[in-house]
Amino acid sequence: MLPNTGKLAGCTLFITGASRGIGKAIALKAAKDGANVVIAAKTAEPHRTLQGTIYTAAAEIEAAGGKALPCVVNVREEEQIINAVEKAVKTFGGTLRSKTCLPYLKKSRNPHILNLSPPLNLNPLWFKNHCAYTISKYGMSMCVLGMAEEFKGEVAVNALWPKTAIHTAAMDMLGGSGVEKQCRKTDILADAAYCILTKPKSFTGNFIIDEDLLREEGVKDFDVYAIAPGQPLIPDFFLDVPIDTAAVKEGRYGASQEFKEEKKLSGSQPEGPKVNTGSTSAKPVAETFRVIQGAMSEEYVRTTQGVFQFELSGDEGGTWYIDLKTNGGSAGFGKPPVTADVFMSMSSDDFVKMFTGKLKPTMAFMSGKIRIKGNMALALKLEKMLTQFNSKL
Repeated sequence: MLPNTGKLAGCTLFITGASRGIGKAIALKAAKDGANVVIAAKTAEPHRTLQGTIYTAAAEIEAAGGKALPCVVNVREEEQIINAVEKAVKTFGGTLRSKTCLPYLKKSRNPHILNLSPPLNLNPLWFKNHCAYTISKYGMSMCVLGMAEEFKGEVAVNALWPKTAIHTAAMDMLGGSGVEKQCRKTDILADAAYCILTKPKSFTGNFIIDEDLLREEGVKDFDVYAIAPGQPLIPDFFLDVPIDTAAVKEGRYGASQEFKEEKKLSGSQPEGPKVNTGSTSAKPVAETFRVIQGAMSEEYVRTTQGVFQFELSGDEGGTWYIDLKTNGGSAGFGKPPVTADVFMSMSSDDFVKMFTGKLKPTMAFMSGKIRIKGNMALALKLEKMLTQFNSKL
């Protein structure tokens, strides 16, 4: 992990959403340097399911060696009626806060503004299922572009985003029990933020991925950030393609070249007959299930203990299942012999791609190609098992 250097001692940080999760982790990292931290959040009273309030966070910051000033943000109920409006308020609220703080930032010995927002990626799949959320995040990214140029030479403005899923209370609510094993701790973003905030103000206008930055800083052991070292990690939103950091710095925004080429090819060539994958025949889904049935073992059943039901669309659509709980296990067409623990909906093509290693389940899930209901921890077990099936398909 990145060691503290004392470079933030005596500095004052204003951090929004710092009562828990990533915001609190960044605040605690700064506090260990002796920084003063103004924490803004709307959780003043204990939540029935989410741990932490602005006051418990302030106590932790004080205990870490910093000075904390809690600032409760009251959000009126009517401001949350329309989701898209709320997201827009968050975007412009961030700009307003930054400009309000500008006179004080200019007096700082090393002024920085840091947004937690992703590199711009206009791949439509990131708009398809959560358009308002995407607008809010990209709005913050566009503010980084504008403010970095507007405040150049005066204040550094950058964006930070995680390469993998980060374990927070929100992730527990979205992913369910067991999802934390495929996440990293908030510490990785706290270390990356610390690294950015201690750089000179000439370091500005960057869209930074936490792991990439820390590697450049000499960090080699990333297992220290993992909740369960050695487990596969869920990639975070908006990072479906390698980030072209040179393109970002040169102002070449939009969809990646790979995505543009893919769209060009798909638009200029008629769809041909489906190509066989591996041993799959004219009915690839049925053949895939036949291979899965043949690969069943008591070890798979013993270590998995789950039943998966697939609702497929397109060719060979319908209900299919994999039973890795009952007796020696089974797989095939129709409903499973016992109630399923996990329900997955996807196209037949994506199912075959997933089981032949051409589509990562976590990426398919994050991009909306697969919809999952039920026990998320078991769904993650299936991904690990797929790596063993791939060699046989």
